[in-house]
Amino acid sequence: MKITDFITEDCIKAELESEDKDELFEEMIDVLVRTKTEYDRETLIDAISERESKMSTGIGNGIAIPHGKTNAVKDICGVIGTSRAGIDYDSLDGEPVHVVFMLLAPIDSAGPHIKALQKIAILMKDRGFYQRLNDAKSSKEIYQIIFNEEARLESEE
Repeated sequence: MKITDFITEDCIKAELESEDKDELFEEMIDVLVRTKTEYDRETLIDAISERESKMSTGIGNGIAIPHGKTNAVKDICGVIGTSRAGIDYDSLDGEPVHVVFMLLAPIDSAGPHIKALQKIAILMKDRGFYQRLNDAKSSKEIYQIIFNEEARLESEE
């Protein structure tokens, strides 16, 4: 599984405007429903917020991976966003978030959902990758960075 299998360039937003977690969830869901118009915005926000209420998905080092499950989506989908200013996220390390991977999956898709989260975690271990994402100025550039990194990792397998 590749991130580029379920996140397209039009589901990426460089230079997020949000200042806090609630604004971020709304901004990122808005990006998603612009491209997947069949999805209900409020249902998706509820799924992300419900998961977030259990424990922060701000994993530290400027990274957050908010995710949720809902039957309002047919397949795994997601949004990627970056913020140079940083977002107040209540992260585990107390620091602002700069790179966000948001995932939504159908309730019955435990395996693919976990694989997608693992894939993101593998990519984000590399601080150089994180920095390239954070420095990117456009959705196209972010998509290309991810595409190239996935191709590099695949060639090493």
